[in-house]
Amino acid sequence: MSNFAFGTYRISDYNPQHIEALKEAIDSGLTMIDTSSNYMDGGAERAIALAFREFNEDVKLNVEVISKFGYIQGANLERHKDEPFEEVVEFTKDCFHSISKSFIHDQLTQSLRRLEMNKLDCYLIHNPEYYLLDAINKNVEKDDRLDEMYRRLYSAFAALEEEVKNGRISSYGISSNSFSKNHNSDEFLPYEDLITIADRASEEVGNDSHNFTTIELPINILEREGLKCASWAKENGLRVLVNRPLNAEYEKSMYRLADYEESNEYYHHLNELLDVCDNELLQPLYNLLEELDASKHKFGWIGDYDSFFYAQIIPHIRVSLEAIDDKNREVMLNFIDLFFIEYRKMVLHECSKKTRIELKDFFKECDTSLQECALRFLMQRDSIDYILVGMRKPSYVHEVLALKD
Repeated sequence: MSNFAFGTYRISDYNPQHIEALKEAIDSGLTMIDTSSNYMDGGAERAIALAFREFNEDVKLNVEVISKFGYIQGANLERHKDEPFEEVVEFTKDCFHSISKSFIHDQLTQSLRRLEMNKLDCYLIHNPEYYLLDAINKNVEKDDRLDEMYRRLYSAFAALEEEVKNGRISSYGISSNSFSKNHNSDEFLPYEDLITIADRASEEVGNDSHNFTTIELPINILEREGLKCASWAKENGLRVLVNRPLNAEYEKSMYRLADYEESNEYYHHLNELLDVCDNELLQPLYNLLEELDASKHKFGWIGDYDSFFYAQIIPHIRVSLEAIDDKNREVMLNFIDLFFIEYRKMVLHECSKKTRIELKDFFKECDTSLQECALRFLMQRDSIDYILVGMRKPSYVHEVLALKD
């Protein structure tokens, strides 16, 4: 049966609840934390360090910390503009990527500093297929782009073998979304030769054997193609970590595989805010609230709402609040914050109802929550060692770990 690991994709060192969740997980006996240099622009790694400060060395030694490198975003992107990194793939204007030797050394140094550690248990190349995706966009021939992908991986493996030799990491691996693609897809990252590449890299560096130990990839009850890669990994003595267990894609739509209760406070906060906005000055905001209330069931999944919130709702609110003075604006922001906390809960509830209907064939034997059924599907796979689950509240920690009992 698979174990659970603490995924830190949306964990921030500024959120006390996130720190408490990490401490609760460690105190409850969880033995693995997965993070990355780009999660919250380094905030996730800093949060882990803050949580670890509460424990003695014996407890810390029982928790394996895995981090990742590759993305050039946020602070890294600003650094790149001043002093460019090597072998950079410019995928979008906000997302660059590199797995060069110099970048590996730099990023490991930064991660160890943020984590307040001298050595990392396992260090993963984070989605190296960005080179493939960029090459596809540039119409590079398949054989040529795969040759270059393997060259970059070999160089990265050699750099990682050196970091093992120098005592800064214990092992390394790859986290790739492309491991879960169909073998016929141009975006598929072939994995059958990775052990050979690792052997060659370790021989070049002078290590007795390779230290390539781990792969990470998306697998869930809807997306099962990655199980082929997981089986290959186990046959070759590698460890398999699964991410996105509850965020799944099916027929080009995204789903959150979890049930959510309807908010008990939503209509109270809606009516309270409508009363405050029922005047000529704030009429645009009043109209927005009415439109949102009527549309809370129309979002495909929670990610659609979150994108809409930041791209459309926040700018609209800012414009509306320009009409009032600073003191009243502060009061209004409090009303608005309370409303949108509950509105998001309502969107989650509406999305989960639609998920139950649209995915009924996958969950026809499910007599518990969607999340429990989705996680138990993965727990029963012999080829999966760890399931990474985001646990941003102590209550989430208890809910997930209770499944092991």
